[in-house]
Amino acid sequence: MDNNDLIQQIVSEVLKNIDPNKSSSTAKTAVNSCSGERLTKEDYPLIQKRPDLVKTNTGKNIKDIKIEDVLNGKITPDDIKITPEVLLYQAQIAESVGRDQFATNLKRAAELTKVPDARVLEIYGALRPHRSTKQELLDIADELQNKYNANINASLVREAAEVYEKRDMFRS
Repeated sequence: MDNNDLIQQIVSEVLKNIDPNKSSSTAKTAVNSCSGERLTKEDYPLIQKRPDLVKTNTGKNIKDIKIEDVLNGKITPDDIKITPEVLLYQAQIAESVGRDQFATNLKRAAELTKVPDARVLEIYGALRPHRSTKQELLDIADELQNKYNANINASLVREAAEVYEKRDMFRS
């Protein structure tokens, strides 16, 4: 097996192991743009059954990712980051087998792909008990909703603010 085959096998294995059986719905979900159909368990794993839907942030198909291109710098980190569309497709599959909570988690993840990584880490830190004030959490929720259109995440942060208030978990 050459390096190209090895990297394709690794990428395929990673994508196959995104398990919809570990799986609300106020979020808009991805729909197959060609036919308008929703994905189901028959479409899982996407990499094998619907590789046409597995695209990178830069529009490359998963089959376009080759080891020699990684080694020579033609493939960038943006070429291998998961896209919101793929996460939403996975959410559809999870919903089709009744895994609604997992589907919601995938939808939240899809929203967070629009938020810079450094900001996600800052928000994570702010959500730890006794790290923020109520207003700081509400400001984060507003930012998620208004700047990134991350409505599910904004709702989660607002809910955290309510729970933290009841449990006296805000920074003094």
